[in-house]
Amino acid sequence: MKTLLRSQILTSSWRFKSPPGLLHRPCWLLNTPISAQYRVLRHRDQQLPEYFNYASDVLDKWSQMEKDGKRPSNPALWWINGRGGEVRWSFEELGALSRKAANVLLDHCGLQKGDRVIIVLPRIPEWWLVTAACLRTGIILIPGTSQLTAKDIQYRLQASKAKCIITTDALAPAVDSAAADCHFLKTKLMASEGKREGWLNFNGLLKEAPSDHTCVKTKLQDPMMAFFTSGTTGSPKMAEHSQGSLGFRPIVNDRYWLDLTPMDIMWCTADTGWVVAAIGSFFDPWALGSCVFVHRLPQVESTTILNTLSRFPITTILGAPTLFRMLVQNDLTSYKFMSLKYCISGGEPLNPEVMEQWKSKTGLDIYEMYGQTETGMICSNLRGMKIKPGSMGKACAPYDVQIIDENTNVLPSEKEGEIAIKVKPERPLGLFLHYADNPEKTAATERGSFYITGDRGKKDKDGYIWFVGRNDDIINSSGYRIGPFEVESALLEHPAVAEAAVVSSPDQLRGEVVKAFVVLSLNYMSQDKEKLTHELQEHVKKLTAPYKYPRKMEFVQELPKTITGKIQRNELRKKEWGNA
Repeated sequence: MKTLLRSQILTSSWRFKSPPGLLHRPCWLLNTPISAQYRVLRHRDQQLPEYFNYASDVLDKWSQMEKDGKRPSNPALWWINGRGGEVRWSFEELGALSRKAANVLLDHCGLQKGDRVIIVLPRIPEWWLVTAACLRTGIILIPGTSQLTAKDIQYRLQASKAKCIITTDALAPAVDSAAADCHFLKTKLMASEGKREGWLNFNGLLKEAPSDHTCVKTKLQDPMMAFFTSGTTGSPKMAEHSQGSLGFRPIVNDRYWLDLTPMDIMWCTADTGWVVAAIGSFFDPWALGSCVFVHRLPQVESTTILNTLSRFPITTILGAPTLFRMLVQNDLTSYKFMSLKYCISGGEPLNPEVMEQWKSKTGLDIYEMYGQTETGMICSNLRGMKIKPGSMGKACAPYDVQIIDENTNVLPSEKEGEIAIKVKPERPLGLFLHYADNPEKTAATERGSFYITGDRGKKDKDGYIWFVGRNDDIINSSGYRIGPFEVESALLEHPAVAEAAVVSSPDQLRGEVVKAFVVLSLNYMSQDKEKLTHELQEHVKKLTAPYKYPRKMEFVQELPKTITGKIQRNELRKKEWGNA
C-alpha cells in the first residue's frame, strides 16, 4: 500500500462494482458486535452503546468489509485538485494512514486524549487524515476555515487553549503572529511542503511514523470535536460535540437527511472549517459506506463546479444556496450530469425561484435542509418526500421540533414563533454538549423544556417547517413583523437583482421600515436608479403583502458576508442604526 498524499496521481477510469448481498448500512452497530461487547444505554426507544469510537467502530468496520468483499471496490476518499492531481484511498488505506498520523500526534506533538488541536487546512487530503487520527486518539479537534486572519486565529487559540495547531505554509506567518502570547500552544505542525523555524512538517513525519496504533476507548458522550459558531450575532462561541452527537447519530436513525449507499459518490462543497463539512463529507457519508468526493476548489467558481459534475460520476452534491444561485445564472444546456441525482442545499434558506430554475434547467430537485453548528441537521426534505418550495422540510430524527411562544407554549399550525427542540425529559442525541468553558451561554440556549435555536418560523398542518428569520433579523414596522427572507426572495425574482439583503431601518413614524441593499445584475447597472427603485418596490408589493415592500433601497457593489458566504445582515443593520 502506498502512503502518498497529493503527489499520488491516478486515472479516473474507475467505476462502481456492487457485490451481491451488499450491506448498505453498518447494522453491526445496532446489533452485534457492539451490543455484545459493551453495556448498552437506553435512549428513548433505542439501545445505545456506552462506548463508541467512530474510527474503530465505523471506519475500521468498513475496512474489514472491503477485505471480506462486502463493499464495492471503490474509494472511501476521492480527491482532485483540478490540475491533474488525484488521490484515491480505500477504507483500508485511510485506516493505515490515519494510524500513522495518530502516532505523529502522540509521539512528535506530545498530545494525549482530551487535548485540543486547531486544524486550519483547505480542502486537501490531510484534513480528512488528521480528523480520523484525532478520533483514534481521543484528541479534540477544532476545525477552522483557511480564510481566518491572524486576529481570528489568536481569538480561537486563546478561547480553546489548544496545545497544537495544524495548518499550511500560507497561514504559518499569521499563526506565528497570533501565537506570541499563547504560551499553552506547544506544537505547530505544517501540512504542506517546505520548512519554517519552530514548525514540524506533518508529511515528513508521516512517512517515518509506525502504522501500528490501538484506538483509544471513548464513551458515547466523550467530547470529540468543537466548532466556533459563525459569529453573525456576536463573538464566536465554541460548540463542543461528542462521539455520539456527530458520529453515532447518522447510524442510529434509519430515516435520516442523507439517503446514500456504498455505491454513491457524495460531494460536499463546504469549507473544512464548518460543521456541515464534517457532517457532509466525513461522518454521514462514511457511516453509510459511501465515497466522499473532494475538489480542492481554491475558489468556488461555477464553471469548475459544472465541469466537475459533468466529468465525474458524482451522484450527490451538497452546497450552500449561494452555490445554486450562482449555477442557475449559467447556460446549462452545454453540461450533462450523467450520474447526478440528489442535490442538497443548506446553510441558509434557499429562495424558491432558484429551486424552480434549477429544476427547469436540470430536471433535478433541490432538497433543502436546515441545521446549526450546535445541532447538526434539524429539518430536511427527505428523498421521496413532497417538496414544498420555501420550506425546510420536516424534523430530522431524533429531534422533536416545535414552534413555541416566549412562554414555551407550543403554537398551533401556521402560527409564527421560535423554532425550538424538545430537550426534556431527555436531551436528544445529536445536540452539542455545551459551549466549551462557557456555562452561562450554554444555559441561555434552553428555556423550559426546549433548546432555543434563535430562529423564527412556523409549522404548517402537514408538519413542514418554514423559516421566517433570526430573532434579531425580524423587522417590526408599525406593529407588522416582517421577515427579511421573504422580501429578499421577492427581489431576487426580478431580473435586475443579482443579490439582496433586507434589514430594518429607523423611521420616525413607523419605528422601523424595510430597507433593501441590492446588488444589480450586469445588464441593469446603467439604468436610472430612481426608476428602478420604484419598479422593484412595486414588484415586491405584488409578490408579498403590500406592507412588506422596501420603503428604502440602496444599490451596492457587494454585500458583507461571513467567510462561509452567509450575508451578514447584522453589519448592514448596524450601519443603518448608527452602530457601525
